Amino acid sequence: MNRPPQWKQLLRHLPPPPSITAATALPPIIRSPFSIGQKVFPISPNNQFKPLSCKAQGFADSDEHYYCRKSLKYWDKFYQCHQNKFFKDRHYLGKDWGKYFCDDDEEEGVSADGKVLLEVGFGAGNTIFPLVSAYPMLYVHACDFSTEALNLVKSHSNFDGKRMNVFTCDVTNEELCDRILPSSVDLVTLIFMLSAVSPKKMPFVLQNLKKILKPNGHILVKDYGVGDSAQVKLENRNQMISDNFYYRGDGTCSFYFSEDYLSNLFAEAGFCIVDLDTHCRQVVNHSRNMTFNRRWIRAIFKKIGS
Repeated sequence: MNRPPQWKQLLRHLPPPPSITAATALPPIIRSPFSIGQKVFPISPNNQFKPLSCKAQGFADSDEHYYCRKSLKYWDKFYQCHQNKFFKDRHYLGKDWGKYFCDDDEEEGVSADGKVLLEVGFGAGNTIFPLVSAYPMLYVHACDFSTEALNLVKSHSNFDGKRMNVFTCDVTNEELCDRILPSSVDLVTLIFMLSAVSPKKMPFVLQNLKKILKPNGHILVKDYGVGDSAQVKLENRNQMISDNFYYRGDGTCSFYFSEDYLSNLFAEAGFCIVDLDTHCRQVVNHSRNMTFNRRWIRAIFKKIGS
């Protein structure tokens, strides 16, 4: 018996988001029970995880889809074409997660030098430059597997080598602890990064990040949610690689997360949920007379143990 894709089943249980015009307020946010009261949820006894040593190897991509194997080629082309003009600076991160970037959190035992952040998949620097500007005590490690992205960031007028350590690294098969001291990072940001990774490689990525995080360190995630209008378009064009995983017209790939998938992925890697919700918004493009139902997932996870 044929069943509709997972995102179509999910949409049957979600109310359509209200239309947005210049005269109306933003639509309400659909929130998960995980986010109520900022309570930390321990992993289920059924979700066991295995620690990964610094010498463990990543997932072999010999049997991966063509666009997964060639992802570096297409992301390099993306940055060659768009430079730093495609994405906007993410100034909203301070509003969403400001307390995690501040350096005055005595409860977490932060040093007088401020917090240490790792941004994975820094792209054109749309996350790290606003954060460094807003939080003067923040020190940033940042990696991306694209040399084109690295050149963009290093040539940026606000690049500061004293507060930033930027380098190329493919976190799906290269060890971060070869470049960053183990258990030395307070928090990691994954902003529209994990969706670009093959689902088969995601567990290794999380174990890679876990090794450089301090005990009780956090991972902050924002990414694409199941049922997003972009997923619908890719589904209609038959550009699916696997469940909820697609290749775009420019050769880059994108995964669309459900709350269950993301929470189980992190739980199995040894993290507990601090916050998890899905944001739904209907965006109207009046010039093209088109409406887009956008869905983003946002989450905070905490490392369990040492």
